[in-house]
Amino acid sequence: MADDVMEKIVSLAKRRGFIYPGSEIYGGLAGTWDYGPLGVELKNNIKALWWRMFVQNRDDMYGMDAAIIMNPKAWEASGHVSGFSDPLSECKICKHRFRTDQIADPKVCPDCGGKLSSPRQFNMMFKTSVGAAEDESSVVYLRPETAGGMFVNFKNVLDSLHPSLPFGLGQIGKAFRNEIAPRDFIFRSREFEQMEVEYFVRPDTWAEHFEAWRKAMWDFIVAIGITKEKVSELEVEDGDRAHYSKRTIDFEFEYPFGKKELYGLAYRTDFDLKAHSDTSTKPLTYAEESEEPFHPHVIEPSFGVDRTVLAVLTSAYAEEGEGDEKRVYLKLAPMVAPIKAAVSPLLKNKPELVTKAREVYLALKKEVPQIMWDDNGNIGKRYRRQDEIGTPFCIVIDFDTLGEKPELTDTVTLRHRDTGEQERLSISDAIARVKDATVLR
Repeated sequence: MADDVMEKIVSLAKRRGFIYPGSEIYGGLAGTWDYGPLGVELKNNIKALWWRMFVQNRDDMYGMDAAIIMNPKAWEASGHVSGFSDPLSECKICKHRFRTDQIADPKVCPDCGGKLSSPRQFNMMFKTSVGAAEDESSVVYLRPETAGGMFVNFKNVLDSLHPSLPFGLGQIGKAFRNEIAPRDFIFRSREFEQMEVEYFVRPDTWAEHFEAWRKAMWDFIVAIGITKEKVSELEVEDGDRAHYSKRTIDFEFEYPFGKKELYGLAYRTDFDLKAHSDTSTKPLTYAEESEEPFHPHVIEPSFGVDRTVLAVLTSAYAEEGEGDEKRVYLKLAPMVAPIKAAVSPLLKNKPELVTKAREVYLALKKEVPQIMWDDNGNIGKRYRRQDEIGTPFCIVIDFDTLGEKPELTDTVTLRHRDTGEQERLSISDAIARVKDATVLR
């Protein structure tokens, strides 16, 4: 049943222009995915809501957009060069490779039953070169996380803006990991996007800030329409946490393929600023008047954009009815839906309806940019098509709008996606209803 749900989501995502396999016309490239016209709108809406909640709506947060390629010494200081690895085993018969910690029997190939090699550590960072020469001095890495760029800019932010503790840096950006076995659609891929915060605090206050960010993460989960009941917290035990963490909570989501990590909340202590201070010899410390300089401690809420998109689609996917009457729809939160409303003339072959519908469409688009014009097929088919892409509202212009019934002149039918209910509103009220429900605040 779970596989069936996943297949339906993957099929809908491609068919309706959300997500395509990367480089598909050339046979694809494992672990890469392309976001189509609707997918990029959905993803951008999620990122915009995150940015609004965690950066713009707060007085203690500042935005960042650090470079993807950094001086390799930054990754030596953070421990990625020496320790960012997974156990790799290879089948001696079929030559397939696996993460040893993700298969049932570390000695037996799950594909052909052959014998697996002893596991070896495989560093997941992508190497490349800068400059004309390709030697050891030119080696750099595509960043495996966005956090590093925020830590190395800590002093720059202090010097530029002079913030007082506590304060944080937020960033949305690409990261890259040479996954041994990318899988589960966009859940685990080699190129992905992160939304991360590095929140700097005094060491004796970390626990209260940890709890505050924990609550803020739950608020975000609800705001973007992820089913709250499908999310649970896992307190990560000693030995399973990253080397820099003294406390970590994983927010796990019940995907169709099992319960997996959606977000993470980590208390990183002062590991990062100390490590970069030692390696760079630059003092990444903080001090107020008459105070001894110290390395602030860090709370890190980390959000995967692609995992969020998949959790949102999974939460939103719904079916009702049977056979020809079956309706598939996405119950997307209106603020993240890629299309906020579709405007249609009841009949496309009636110029007077089309002209009026275009007027309504253009008036609405001035207020809500993510609007679709839809006059393809009969009105029932349009409703089903908009339901399947998660459009919260459909606005239909009919002969009553034109004055066939004088009391209904300049009114439209506003249809609600989740219930199928329709109501008659003035054009101005319909526009206000859509704007109020869908525009980011």
